[in-house]
Amino acid sequence: MPGYPDRILPKDEAAAKELKKRTLTNLYNARPQWLANAHAALDAAVADAYGWSEDWRAGRLDEDEILARLFALNQSRSAAKK
Repeated sequence: MPGYPDRILPKDEAAAKELKKRTLTNLYNARPQWLANAHAALDAAVADAYGWSEDWRAGRLDEDEILARLFALNQSRSAAKK
């Protein structure tokens, strides 16, 4: 497809076996530090975008609190459309 990089093709059978191991599941299970850092930066950017950066950095936003805030935001936006 024009505009996309060529797919990586193995040069031999050993390389083919190694490439089969390279899956997103395996990457996330290994959780290399660069991936953890990327997720942390993304989480902080999302908290900033929602105006929650102070609470995020203070550790006051667990999963339940985030879901509650997103639900409240969704409800307020839904009501505003009516």
